[in-house]
Order: sequence, then C-alpha cells, then structure tokens
Amino acid sequence: MKLPAARPRSRRTVEHALLTLGAGALATGLAALALAPATSVASSHREAPLIAGDPRADNTDVYAFTSPDRADTVTLVANWIPFQEPDGGPNFYAFADDARYHIKIDNTGDGKADVTYTWRFRNQIKDADGQFLYNTGPVRSLKDPNLNFRQVYDLTVTDARGTRTLLRGAPAAPSRTGQASMPDYASLRNQAVRSVPGGGQAFAGQAEDPFFGDLRIFDLLYGGDLSKRGKDTLAGYNVNSVALQVPKKQLALKGDAARNPVIGVWSTTERRGAGVTDSRAKQGAGWRQVSRLGNPLVNEVVVPLKYKDAFNTISPDQDRTVKPVVDKVYDPILPKLVNKVYGVPAPKAPRNDIAEIYLTGVCKACGPVKADLNAHRLNKDALPRQIVPAEELRLNMAVPPAEDPERLGVLAGDLGGFPNGRRLGDDVIDISLQAVMGAAQTGELVEALEDGDEVDANDAEFSSSFPYLALPHGGDGDGARAAGVVERSSAELQASSSVALGAAGVAMLGAGGLSKYRRRPVA
Repeated sequence: MKLPAARPRSRRTVEHALLTLGAGALATGLAALALAPATSVASSHREAPLIAGDPRADNTDVYAFTSPDRADTVTLVANWIPFQEPDGGPNFYAFADDARYHIKIDNTGDGKADVTYTWRFRNQIKDADGQFLYNTGPVRSLKDPNLNFRQVYDLTVTDARGTRTLLRGAPAAPSRTGQASMPDYASLRNQAVRSVPGGGQAFAGQAEDPFFGDLRIFDLLYGGDLSKRGKDTLAGYNVNSVALQVPKKQLALKGDAARNPVIGVWSTTERRGAGVTDSRAKQGAGWRQVSRLGNPLVNEVVVPLKYKDAFNTISPDQDRTVKPVVDKVYDPILPKLVNKVYGVPAPKAPRNDIAEIYLTGVCKACGPVKADLNAHRLNKDALPRQIVPAEELRLNMAVPPAEDPERLGVLAGDLGGFPNGRRLGDDVIDISLQAVMGAAQTGELVEALEDGDEVDANDAEFSSSFPYLALPHGGDGDGARAAGVVERSSAELQASSSVALGAAGVAMLGAGGLSKYRRRPVA
C-alpha cells in the first residue's frame, strides 16, 4: 500500500458500531503486538476493572500534533477523570494530590522514555471550617477570594540532563461551576495558560471531553440494528486535562528535529504504593504505575479481560513480551466479530499491517505498508539494534499541519492526522475500524463501513489557540448533552463533508445486516 497523496472528497466515515470495534481492533493489533504479561495504552474511559474505580488516575486520551498556529512546536495533551457531569457539585472535580501525572517521549525507539514531563498537584482551601462551597461568590480571576477551592501544580521535565522544574505553584483552571459562579470562564482559562522556559506553554484544568463516538457499540454492536447508532456518548461531559506546547528540538533525538523527526508518545499515572494487578496489594513507599495510554482504544477493545489491569502497569519496552496480547494484534478479535454480526469479510491473519501501525510505526522497511511515515527507523541517528516493537502514539514532527484537516487522517490523504500522531478532531473510531477491516493493507476504504458510527465531529468547538481544547460545559444546562444539541465549528463541518466517503454506504447497510461489501480507493 502507498499512503495517499491527496485527500478524497467522498462521504462520511465508518459506522459507529463497527467504528468503535475497529478502533479497538486496530489498537489491539498495536497493543497486542507490543504487550506481554502486562499491557499498554488505550483510549481508556473506564477501560480496565481496577482503574474504573479510580477515576482521578484514569487516563482517557492522549493527543500529539504539530501546533497549527506554531509549526515549530508540538502540542501534547493528556486527559483524566472521564464522564464528568457539569452539575457535579458541591465538590466538583480535582486532580489527585497524591498522584503523579506524566507525558512521556521516546525518541530512540527503545520503548523507554527519553523525556518525561511530570505534573504534581496541591490543594489550597481558603475556608475549610466554615464553608462547603467550591466558590462563595462570582469568580472573575484565579486569585479571586471567592474561589474557595483551588489547585496549583509543579511541572518538571526529566531527560538526559536530569530533572528540572519548569513551573512551580502554577494555577490550574477550576471546574466550571456555572454562569452565576463564573460569568467569564474563558478569561479564567486564559489566565491558566503559562509560559514555560525554553519557549513553550503549559495548561492544566478542566476542559470539554474532546473524544467523540457512540459507545453504545458495547451493547453487542447495537445488537445488529444500525439504526441505533449516531449518538455521541461523550457529548456534554468534561475531563481534566494537561497540555504542553514545546519546541520540536526539545523532543527530538539529539535535539535535531530535522534529522530525527519521529517521536513516540504516551501518558501514565503513578500512585505511591498502589498496585493494579491485585487490589489487596501491600502498600509500599515507592511509586507505581496504575494507568497508561498511548494509541486510542487499545485496552478497551483489544486487550482480553484477563490482562487489562496488568496492561496499565507496564512500559512500552515490555510490550513485546506479552504473547497473549501480541497474538491478538496479529489475529484481532474485532474483524471476526464484525463479520459474524454484519457479514463484512474479515482480512486474513497474520495482520502485519496492524502491527506496523501500532508497534513499529510505518516505514518501507518495517512491513507491508510501503511508505515512510512515522517509524523510529526514519530517525537518522537512531540505532536499529535498539529499536523494539512498542505500543506508542508515533508522530513525525516533519509533517506540516494541514490547512484543511481531514477527520480520517492518513486514510484520507492527510498525513498530519491519526495514526501519525493524533489531533483533537481526528475520528479515531472510524479510522481504526477502516484499518482493522483492511483499508491500511489495501489502500482502499471499505465502502460498506463508510458511515461508521455516524458521529463525525466533537459536540463543542475547539479553540484556535493553545491549549486548543473546547471550554468545559458549565453547570447551568448549557452542555450539548443536556440540551440535546451538537455544535460543530465551520472547520469541522468542512472537514466532515470533504471527507465523507460515499453515498452507497447507507443503502448497503440493509435490514438486519450488510448485504454487500465493496472497496473504494483511498485516494
């Protein structure tokens, strides 16, 4: 397969049921191939049994992309605490003050972090004895005395030079408690954006959840009834986010983004003395990893139940040692399930194309996808003998941001999108479904699945400047979920329509199943 050079102007993407499954399978291929007795990353809204009971440590999504308005920088985003109700008072949502939140960068390809950014949060309560309120009056600034509860954080970076503090006591944006309490929340968000030494920017605080899709697919793939798809399950919910914008040279191997443009990205959460493999584990003094996330939907859809908790505890360099998960990458579960429920032919195993996407990155020497995109082998100073299969979200920083982003990313000819990194507007469910059902190896979209889950864009408008995330829904009923309204920016609408993939998809999803299976060129 050759990566497309131009974007198609077809219809919309893969149906939601098949989409979510596909994303899982695609993630599975990557995760499985890279995993062993423990597992890897995922678009992880409550993706494993133990972490589901610890939402403040639960990674939900990771994003890495060249900044659209600052092309010499990369923006990294990681989210925690899924399914936040806007009306979540009186305590609302705070980062854990007994955890460490990390975003990690591998620029050598050995599956180990070469650069680690760490956030540690502290709580500050003005009146803990005489008040129960989050705020005691309208809040117009982060220093407003009416803000009774606030959080500050320290941001450090660890690399070959050691550990250095970039920010100390920086304020986090508060939870949005409503219009009466925070009449100008956008101003509070702007005040929480801080400059970082070396030319970057940092943000921490609440944001609208940028992940979109119809998660009712977990109801037995809609029970075979595709008329039930099309509802954004995440609409109206918020998350807690950390975002960092840094010059590319600070992430690249040997500081040279021109010679070594490829990086691998993932996030983790650590708790002191906590373990996820056994809830009765004896508490110790050391820090233990309890959550990990790189590519979306890996742990949710790819990793078998037996290995989900362990998956959250290991580093990418261990992935290749987990044979039961690796096996599911080369022979994923999802295509077989889609075939059983909807009759769409499943590609034959072994799925070397899926393994390439998730475990090695895409390059001509890596596998069946005959294109150079985002494998660590493309870094001129990387040592081939050190490169190992590892589940990471890989980004080629040399690919410029697209002027007109396509929601299907690389499959639509937009090389700046998933699986080359991940932007906020990338439709990872539809992309993953197409890939797991064969689009990555044939170079053609699976036309029978082109409607996907019929959730093609986020329910809120993203910002045009750092941290790019949409403002969180407030506690006054303004959320898209509460109002039953889906909003899209003009750019999203344009991307959605320009990427739409073919009118025949809906007609082909006949009563009770798919009556026809056809393929169409990606570009």
